[in-house]
Amino acid sequence: MLLSLDVGNTSVHGGLFDGDELKFQFRRTSDSHSSSDELGVFLRTVIRENGENPADVHQIAICCVVPDAIHSLRGACQKYFEVTPFLLQAGVKTGLKIKYRNPLEVGADRIADAIAATHLYPDRNLVIVDFGTATTIEMVTRDREYLGGVILAGMRISMEALGTRTAKLPQVEIVRVDPKNILGRSTIESIQSGLYFGTVGMIKELKERLTEECFEDPKGQGKPMVIATGGFSGLFERTGLFDAIIPDLVLKGLNLALKMN
Repeated sequence: MLLSLDVGNTSVHGGLFDGDELKFQFRRTSDSHSSSDELGVFLRTVIRENGENPADVHQIAICCVVPDAIHSLRGACQKYFEVTPFLLQAGVKTGLKIKYRNPLEVGADRIADAIAATHLYPDRNLVIVDFGTATTIEMVTRDREYLGGVILAGMRISMEALGTRTAKLPQVEIVRVDPKNILGRSTIESIQSGLYFGTVGMIKELKERLTEECFEDPKGQGKPMVIATGGFSGLFERTGLFDAIIPDLVLKGLNLALKMN
């Protein structure tokens, strides 16, 4: 079986694959100071608690945007699973043509998203919106050209900024807000509405502008498939912004990247 690990700034998102079947997913808080023993024990425990045998893990694939965490992760894989992990990084096969001015700058999670999306929807132009610590938008052509995208502060960063940079505004739970009740009638409701519909408005505007800029005939045969992924993607299921919502897109991309390499 394959253990896939997406290590972000806020959380570690993992999943266990048996072939192409994703058996289960899990999350834990990211901590670049975690030791290899802490990570190894956690991974073995979470696998057992989900009814699987850690000894059946023969491959591990990692994408990581926290460089300080890589050494401990690699050590945990080698000590607790006797596996040298595959790391999605510059120089590995991706099946993509990276059009960034400096391909080394593209985050591994963004590449994993694009790998999975082009596999799931071949011969389609793609807009991929990843709702993580940062909200990112990726533009990928039907010819598997990764054109680039947009990065903006994620919902949690925006919420925490309001809570820490103002004297009286509290931190709030990030929730889906009823489109018939945008008007907040308390401070908490007002912040929640602003976070949610501010994000909806930004995505709608950026999606339209990027689609027009990047794809020929964007309203005809060149019309892109618009995909949402990431921890907060499920909040936007009823907005009509997306053709598909696939929260585990990065994990699927890691699985495919390992097969390519």
